[in-house]
Amino acid sequence: MTTRTSSLEQPLPALLQGPSSETLASLDEYTGAGFSVSEVVRVSFESLVANKTRSILTMLGVIIGVASVVALLALGNGAQASITGQIQSIGTNLIWVMPGSMTDRGPGAATAAQNLTTDDVQAIAGLGLPLNSIAPQFGGSADIVAPAADKFAAVSGTTPAYFAMQDIRAASGSLFDESQNRDGAPVAVLGANLAKDLFGSGTAVGQSVRVRDQTLRVIGVLAAKGGGGGSSTDDQLFAPISFVQQRLFGARTPDGNGYRVGYIVLSARNGGDVKAIQDRMAVLLRDRHHLKTDGTGDDFMIMNQASFLSTLNNITSMFTAFLAAIAGISLLVGGIGIMNIMLVSVTERTKEIGLRKAVGARGRDIMLQFIVEALVISLTGGLIGLAFGGLVALLVTLSKVLTASVSIGSVVLALGFSMAVGLFFGIYPARRAAQLNPIDALRYE
Repeated sequence: MTTRTSSLEQPLPALLQGPSSETLASLDEYTGAGFSVSEVVRVSFESLVANKTRSILTMLGVIIGVASVVALLALGNGAQASITGQIQSIGTNLIWVMPGSMTDRGPGAATAAQNLTTDDVQAIAGLGLPLNSIAPQFGGSADIVAPAADKFAAVSGTTPAYFAMQDIRAASGSLFDESQNRDGAPVAVLGANLAKDLFGSGTAVGQSVRVRDQTLRVIGVLAAKGGGGGSSTDDQLFAPISFVQQRLFGARTPDGNGYRVGYIVLSARNGGDVKAIQDRMAVLLRDRHHLKTDGTGDDFMIMNQASFLSTLNNITSMFTAFLAAIAGISLLVGGIGIMNIMLVSVTERTKEIGLRKAVGARGRDIMLQFIVEALVISLTGGLIGLAFGGLVALLVTLSKVLTASVSIGSVVLALGFSMAVGLFFGIYPARRAAQLNPIDALRYE
């Protein structure tokens, strides 16, 4: 009779050697509990869609911040390009001599100086420099009264050479000539906007206007040049400089022997001569004004087109960066909003976190999940803000005020900063979630 041996009666070593002797790998070594970044991104977007209102409110600060930064940088770039284009269209050989000094202090210090005179203009003209022309300018602001309207505007006294240097042309009528300028004739040339303000759709040429109790006959209306503010030629009245100096604004020097000028514009024949012309004029003016020869006490400034353009570009760039930095504050506010909502999300999902850690998720997996969720929120808000900022730039361009251009640099800056904000403010909630004790998390109510 054959004796059957039960498996329970088998020796212990035989049992240990069977298939059931395999042991589970430790959770620290098991890689199946982790998850891919793509899965985390998918879950993050599902969370955003499931809580639409909360997600939009969370992203609002980022949206406003990115839209503001992109729009302001686009407007700044457009304004800078417009200024550059207008100045370069005049030419590259212009030189300006202005009263005051770069070392002056206080608002309006340079414009308040009154140390350039018609004698200085004549002395510069007598040097025999390689110039095409030279034109002094003097003016102020006053009420310009027409029969049916009046307008407070800039009045510029200059010479016919100024129109040629600035590429200013008459749309109707004519510009005043050298004979009228020499005689101080009471004639006026109106900018396009000023003529429309004073005479509407009627004819301005041949009409009369009054400025400070002086009557001037309108002999021409300028072609529109564009630009804004009182400095635009479209908004000014031009008259012979001798008439403006003697009969409108009282430009006589304190000694009574001459007349003051606001600034002097010169046109060099060749761009290569600009530096030499500047140096020669500086020596002349220092001698005439009894100043130090080393230039430390100069009471005048000489600028050429390149330096003037560089100064304007620096000013517009700094102003644009300042506005963009202010707009960037809303990105920080948006980052605080992201941190708050992520902390709320950690509290709401405490049990979920505990369950994931109980089945093998590591602390870095939990931390990665919440960091990715914060980045998804900030990046989504950044893309929406980018669209809004681009739309603002497009509307400004379509309005033809200026051409606002969205640069690649501004896009990278805005999106990079928004993601950096999301990462910075998402780390703390992520670390807090990763440090939760799984047992306490599972028991959380």
